[in-house]
Amino acid sequence: MPASIVETRPKPFKRVDIDPITLDIIENAMLNARWEMDAVLFRTAMSPGIREQGDAFPMIANLDGKMVVGQFGSFIYGFKEAYDGTIEEGDIFFMNDPYTCNGAISHANDWLILRPIFKDGRLVSYAAHFGHMTDIGGKVPGSLPTDARQIFEEGIRVPPTKIFKKDELQEDVLEIILHNCRMPQWNRSDFNAIIASVRTAEKRILEMCDRFGDDIYYSALEELLDRNKRAMQKLIKDTIPTKKQSFEDYICDDGMGMGPYKIKCSLWREGNKAVFDFTGTDPQSIASVNFLLNEEMFKMFCGVYMIMVFDPQIMFNDGFYELIDVHIPEGTLLKPKFPAALSCRTHALGRIFDVLGALLGQGNPDFLNAAGFSDSPHLMYSGHDKNGEWYQLFQIGFGGVPGRPFGDGPDGHSLWPNFTNVPNEFLESYFPLRIETYETIPDSGGAGHHRGGNAIHMEYRFLEDGEISIHDDRWLTKPWGVNGGTPGLRSTKVLERADGTTALLPSKGDNIVVKEGDLLHFNTWGGGGWGDPLTRDPEKVVFDVDAGLVTIEGAKRYGVVLKKDLSVDEKKTKALRARMAKKRGKTKVFDFGGTIPELKKRCKKETGMEPPEQPVFQGAADKGKRKTKRKAAKRKAKAKSAKAKRKTAKRRAA
Repeated sequence: MPASIVETRPKPFKRVDIDPITLDIIENAMLNARWEMDAVLFRTAMSPGIREQGDAFPMIANLDGKMVVGQFGSFIYGFKEAYDGTIEEGDIFFMNDPYTCNGAISHANDWLILRPIFKDGRLVSYAAHFGHMTDIGGKVPGSLPTDARQIFEEGIRVPPTKIFKKDELQEDVLEIILHNCRMPQWNRSDFNAIIASVRTAEKRILEMCDRFGDDIYYSALEELLDRNKRAMQKLIKDTIPTKKQSFEDYICDDGMGMGPYKIKCSLWREGNKAVFDFTGTDPQSIASVNFLLNEEMFKMFCGVYMIMVFDPQIMFNDGFYELIDVHIPEGTLLKPKFPAALSCRTHALGRIFDVLGALLGQGNPDFLNAAGFSDSPHLMYSGHDKNGEWYQLFQIGFGGVPGRPFGDGPDGHSLWPNFTNVPNEFLESYFPLRIETYETIPDSGGAGHHRGGNAIHMEYRFLEDGEISIHDDRWLTKPWGVNGGTPGLRSTKVLERADGTTALLPSKGDNIVVKEGDLLHFNTWGGGGWGDPLTRDPEKVVFDVDAGLVTIEGAKRYGVVLKKDLSVDEKKTKALRARMAKKRGKTKVFDFGGTIPELKKRCKKETGMEPPEQPVFQGAADKGKRKTKRKAAKRKAKAKSAKAKRKTAKRRAA
C-alpha cells in the first residue's frame, strides 16, 4: 500500500500563469538551493568520499515527488510506492535498503535522507540527499564484498524509517545503526551533514513561498517540469527512430572467476514515446555485481545523456518521465530478486551509459559516442597503524572519457561530472600511504579523429601493514571505438612487494594483504576513439605528443610521423596514412577489439590473467543446490533402506 500524506489543511494549490521573469528567478533560486545543499554537505561531512570527492546526490522535488532540480533523478517515487506508513509534518526519513524502497537507492552504502516540506499544513515540496558511506559493517571493510552471495553480507540494512518525528531525532534508532559501522564517527558526521543539507533546502523553499506565494511557487515548479517535457518530446521525435535497434555490452567478471555478463537493450519509438527493453540481459549473478535498476532511475540516465549530447541548454528534471517506457525482466542482472547481493553494482550502473550512447547514436551516427570510463573503480585500504588506531580509506579512481562528435575525451575524469579527485596531500595527511605517481597514461585513449581520454596511473606506497580491496572492470573487454575510432587501453593492477616480488592483481578482490613498503600500480582504462584517426589534424597530434598525452610511436596510430624536433614529416605521414588506409579498408561503426570468444582466447597472452569461466547464474545455482539436495536425500534413503535390509537379514539368520 503506497504511503499516505497527512495534511492539516489539505487545500489544493491553484495553477496560475507566471511571467517569464518570475519563472526565471524561481528557476535560478531552485538551482542555487540545490548547489547550497552540496556546499553545506561538503563543509560538514567527514568521510573523504563525500567531503573531497563529492559522492553524494541532492535533489528538490515538487509535492508529487518529481525532481525539479538535482543530479540523480527523484528517489521519491520508489519510496512512496514501497512505504506503507504516513508522511507528516516534522518527519525526516532515513533508508539504505534498495529492496524496501523499490531501488530508489541501489546499494546499502548509499544513505538516503528525505524531508517532506510542509507550509501552513500543506505539503509543498520534498528535499532529499544521499551519500556513499565509507563503511556500514558487513564482512569486509568498506562493506562492498566481491564474493557476497546475499545482501545480508553487505552491512546493516535500514528500510524507510522516520529518523525524525515531529522534528525530534530518534537517537536510539541512530545509535543502533552506527553501532554496526566500523567508522561510526564518520557515519554520524556524514548523517548530520546530509540532515543539514535537506534542512537548508527546506529553508530556501519556504523563503520562496513567502516571497512569491504558495500558488506561484507550485505553478513555477509545474511549468519547469512541463517545459522539460516539451523539449524532451521534440528531442525524442528528432533523434529516436521507430525502427528497433539493439546493443549489448559486458561486465568483464564478477570477482569470483566468472564472466563476462551481458547487458542488452533495445530501443525504438512509438509515437512520442521512447521504449527501452532489456530483454536478453543475462540472469542475475550469484555474486554482488547485480544492479537493482529502478525504472525511474533509468529514465533519469536517458534524460541526462540525451540532454548533454543533443541540447545541453535544457534544464534537466523529471518532467519527461512519461515519455519513456522501460521494461527490465525480473530475475536478471538489472532486476535481481531478493536477497541477491548488490554491493558491487557500480560496474553495471556505469556500463548502462555505454549502452545508452551506442543505442542513441545508432539512430543518429553523427551523435554516436565511443565507450568511455563507464565505472567508478574503488580502492579500499584499511588496518591498524603502529599506535593501534584503525584507519580506513575509500577512494574512487578516474579514467578516460570517450571521444565524442564534438571533440576529444577529457583525460583522467570521473564517470560523474561533479566528482572531484581526492587531493594527494589529503590522502598522505590522513592515511598511512604516499602517492608516488599520479599521471595520465600516454596512448591509453583510443585513436580517432577525436581522441579518447587517457587513463590514470596512480602509485600507492603503503606505509603500514593492512588489507586492500579493489573494484574495477574493463580488463577483458575493451572500451570500444566508433566510426573508425579504435578501442582504449584496458585496466591493470600490479602490486610490487617490498620483498622484490611482483603480483598481477585481479580487477576485483578483497582481503588482499599488503605490507609496509609495498607499492600498488593502480591503472584505470582509457576512452575509445571517435572517427577515423587518419583524418586527425597532424598538428593536434603534435600538441598531444608535446603535452605527454601521446608518444612519438603512438602518433603513428594516427598515421603521423614526427621528426626529432617534433615537427611533422609530411612526406612520410602522407605515405603512412595511405598504407594504413589501404590495409584497414572500410572503417567500422564499432571497433570492440574482438568478439568475446576471441578476447577470451587471447586473454592470457594480452592480460596475463586467465579468462573468466562461463557464469553460473542464480537460477541455475539454485537449481543445482536443489538437485544436490535431492541426490543427498536419495543417498540417505538408499542407505537407510540398505540398513533396514541388513537388519532383516540378521533377524532371519537368527
